[in-house]
Amino acid sequence: MDNAGIAALLTAANWEATLALSDKERLRMEESVHTLSHALSQGRKVYGVTQGFGPLVGYNADDSSTAHGLGLISHLAVGQGAPLSPGVTRLMLWLRLSGMKHGYSAVPVEFWLKLAALWNRGFTPVVPCEGSVSASGDLVPLAHAAFAFAGVGEAWDGSPAAGWTRVSAQRALAAIGAEGCSWSAREALAFVNGTSASLALVCHNHRAIMRLAHAVAALTGRIAYLLGVDPMPYSPGVAEVRGHEGHIEAAKWIRSELMPGAPVTSGRPLQEPYSLRCAPQVIGAVIDHLSMQEGILMREALGCTDNPITWQGNVLHGGNFHALPVALCSDQQALGVHQLAFLAERQLALLLDPHHNGGKPPMLTPNPGPASGLAGVQIAATSFAAKIRQLAYPATLTALPTNLGNQDHVPMALNGANTVADMVRLAWLIIGSLALAVTQWTYLDRRSIGVGTIWADLATNFHPLHHDRALAAEVRQAAQALEGMSIS
Repeated sequence: MDNAGIAALLTAANWEATLALSDKERLRMEESVHTLSHALSQGRKVYGVTQGFGPLVGYNADDSSTAHGLGLISHLAVGQGAPLSPGVTRLMLWLRLSGMKHGYSAVPVEFWLKLAALWNRGFTPVVPCEGSVSASGDLVPLAHAAFAFAGVGEAWDGSPAAGWTRVSAQRALAAIGAEGCSWSAREALAFVNGTSASLALVCHNHRAIMRLAHAVAALTGRIAYLLGVDPMPYSPGVAEVRGHEGHIEAAKWIRSELMPGAPVTSGRPLQEPYSLRCAPQVIGAVIDHLSMQEGILMREALGCTDNPITWQGNVLHGGNFHALPVALCSDQQALGVHQLAFLAERQLALLLDPHHNGGKPPMLTPNPGPASGLAGVQIAATSFAAKIRQLAYPATLTALPTNLGNQDHVPMALNGANTVADMVRLAWLIIGSLALAVTQWTYLDRRSIGVGTIWADLATNFHPLHHDRALAAEVRQAAQALEGMSIS
């Protein structure tokens, strides 16, 4: 994939993309199948082909390869919980199919082409998000996907623009004039042995957290401008002498919301509280850690996470399906989301406090006492921040041995990615809460907003708070508006 990076990866797996096989890839896949066939002809034992699965590797496989493959995906189809989003599932499938193209998995070309044709036509299984320990790959969610390809279970019907409904996999296949796949042992094992479910969600989380960082930077710049904060902490010089690229980028994002030459408000402190003064350092640290993760995640995306594999004419048994590289990235993402949410929650507190908000009324209500303004919004945001802290415990520290001790060291990568996705959702609600406070502050100050900016859009959709009203829906709308900002 050219210009390898998570943005390019997500583009490669979008709904307009197609998967194809080059002549070189076809040759490598055929050589891999030949290597496996030769090993079997020599009487070699091969995991999952001649032998049972997991701790049952000491027992012979079913005489029927098809029955053995069906048994694999059947006993693993035990996932529970809400489904992964169609976009995450599509990327998950892209990762599995792309990994097979490398020619290490001994998957027949004809079988790969059938799966790729279904992916190219938009066939997307419904895959439950809970039930993987991510050690022998994300076995459980991938088994549900394999079942859907066989016409069992559910698939998504619809599109990103029109929305999605769940239908039977058989109905979804019939709608595109296709038949289900029959899984032999080697193809089934190559499909479910991989880190693709957790990796797909972590990559989506990566993009979402970068958007969170950009939104918090934009809000920081807007608050600094409205309050008349001295812009010195956001200057290029402060960032450049420390040398962190994330800090430099975050300060640039903040400065883009400052009006050149805007006066510093009389009476502002020489040094603002850290939630304003140190925002570039906090946001920048998150950006830097996301940047460091990108190389790890892309190597995982472009590598082979199967077992066994073929290599230089040999069949090798190993553990490339162990998802710890992905899991540790997810744990770090959780800490980053917490830092961004914590920063936004503290900025919300500043805007509601007359001691820090430039003399505006408490809770930004024009009628303190009879009306409570944004008090309820802050209480909810405090709850969201606390829940984010509760969720931030590293998933890799929750591992338990399983599978008769065969999987005695497991990374829990998908559990961690699911949790980060929940944290991101809550963080956006804090950002939406802060955006409402910025909009209400602007109204109370009778400040000109201008046109064609995110702040003008927020002012249009958020009516000034003269009297108390329910704001839950407006918090969500404000969050969606910030989430949709383009990153410069």
